[in-house]
Amino acid sequence: MSVFKAAAVQMRSGTDVARNAKAMEGFVREATAAGATYVQTPEMTGALMRDKESLKASLRADQQDLIYQTAQRLAKELGIHLHVGSTAIARPDGKVANRAFLFDPSGSLAATYDKIHMFDVDLDNGESWRESATYEPGTSSTVADLPFARLGFAVCYDVRFPQLFRAEALAGAEVLTVPAAFTRQTGEAHWHVLLRARAIENGAWVVAAAQGGLHEDGRETYGHSMIIDPWGRIVAEVDGDQPGVIVAEIDTAASAAARKKIPNLRNAREFAVPAAGPARPLRAAS
Repeated sequence: MSVFKAAAVQMRSGTDVARNAKAMEGFVREATAAGATYVQTPEMTGALMRDKESLKASLRADQQDLIYQTAQRLAKELGIHLHVGSTAIARPDGKVANRAFLFDPSGSLAATYDKIHMFDVDLDNGESWRESATYEPGTSSTVADLPFARLGFAVCYDVRFPQLFRAEALAGAEVLTVPAAFTRQTGEAHWHVLLRARAIENGAWVVAAAQGGLHEDGRETYGHSMIIDPWGRIVAEVDGDQPGVIVAEIDTAASAAARKKIPNLRNAREFAVPAAGPARPLRAAS
């Protein structure tokens, strides 16, 4: 059981990667000055670009990426765990990954995660998104051991797939992460309830750094970065869509206590779902 300070950085990333990297650095330094030893940035920290050709022109492989390089340098200089919520990365096979990075205090790469679930939706306000047209989805979850907590990874739209978080909780994750660039429409409707649900049903802390506001490429994101305790209480929140930093103390003992009170991870049972064909056994997660 450990106690540490976590920070969520809310950004309004534009189309200029260098400018976004500079903004990220300022917020990370602010978070560290406030005592945070784990700092998380939002999804697409490096840039939000709707134009595919501009996006492709900005892409670099992991170690050549400016956000990667800046985060690695800051983690080592400041002696923190720095979690880049995600940024667009050129894969060796010519495809694009929506990839998260976690750097440890030595500047070493401790973990990566590629967003699994693609945001392919048509909203009733006319917004239409097809992430799968640009990004190659990930195929595996990530759970990383930090000195003070076991961390489960996700990105944005993943939050609507509770089986991912349940699997990470069953693997021992006490802190679940949801860096995001939630649209304003879906954020107003679902952001708070989804994040609180993931915390409650898994008896885990949730740290969710978000993009917020009107971006250069025309999209509008919801903001409201949050840190939520395992009982579903919001302990820190950016009140709106303005860029900023929130910091909260996380005690992993609270996760153990919540799971002891409501032992649903232990109580899950197999069940059958009637179907046209033979019924097959299912479980909440495995």
